[in-house]
Amino acid sequence: MTNYVEFPGLGLGFTINRIAFSIGNFNFYWYGLLIATGLLLGAVFAMRQAKRFGVDEDRMIDVIMLGTVGSIICARAYYVAFAPFKYQSFWDMINIRDGGIAIYGAVIGAFAVGALACKWRKVPLWPMFDLGAMGFLIGQAIGRWGNFVNQEAFGTNTTAPWGMISPQTTAYLASVQQSLAAEGVMVDPMMPVHPTFLYESVWCIVGFFALWAYIKHRKFDGEITLFYVIWYGLGRGWIEGLRTDSLYAASGFRMSQVLAIISAAAAFIVWLLLRRKYAKQPAVLAVDRVAAEKAAKEAKSATAAEQPQQDEAASPEESEEQE
Repeated sequence: MTNYVEFPGLGLGFTINRIAFSIGNFNFYWYGLLIATGLLLGAVFAMRQAKRFGVDEDRMIDVIMLGTVGSIICARAYYVAFAPFKYQSFWDMINIRDGGIAIYGAVIGAFAVGALACKWRKVPLWPMFDLGAMGFLIGQAIGRWGNFVNQEAFGTNTTAPWGMISPQTTAYLASVQQSLAAEGVMVDPMMPVHPTFLYESVWCIVGFFALWAYIKHRKFDGEITLFYVIWYGLGRGWIEGLRTDSLYAASGFRMSQVLAIISAAAAFIVWLLLRRKYAKQPAVLAVDRVAAEKAAKEAKSATAAEQPQQDEAASPEESEEQE
């Protein structure tokens, strides 16, 4: 259960136990704990920023919980659907303790189930999606370190100082060397590889802080969501091309790479159209929006309170007319 990982160019080496701790005979793996930590911190961020986006915190909790369930189910389903091997049993299909989930499946599941939850709990959809996108960047940045612990999701050979090597990378590349060569990818199992998990983690961290700084400048609800799709799609499209364990479609394309490029391009086009539409409007400020909604409700309540008084004032005249 231990992995020894070296970064020869940096003169670093680590012995990592995949098991974080055990209770009785049940093991808790770093992989699952890191993903759970990422989800938790993403949820905490969303809770702290809810008022800024005009979202009710209590109702948002239900959306987050249901979206999380949807993300886990779809992440596994996506991986199983495009896995380069056949599962022997249904239990093998649902057993994620040894890894085997796809980020894009998680994103699709979270947004799809989250949208239904928003409708059920009457939570504004696009502000909630904006918060969810920011939370995803946090979760992905932390969760990718689970791949480091498991020594998976790495790339082809590199001579960069941060190239890594371990018995696991060597064994895996040796087992797939011929199949990669058939795809035009040449690898040397004894050479360091790209730590693509690190690339994606750093990419998501940078994206999070960039979008956080942009929040007060956004022109419309949903703009942060579009930027997330663009930012992550650009990074994943490049990083996926380096990986040696990509999930392939029947046509031979790297599924996540194609999805990343198409989604980033589509989101960019939508953003251009909406940005032009809202160009002359001020930035979206949830505080102003909430204040306006509160003022509207107060005005409506005041009107409703005045109506009975007007009716009472009119009643004597109506009586005289009737006489």
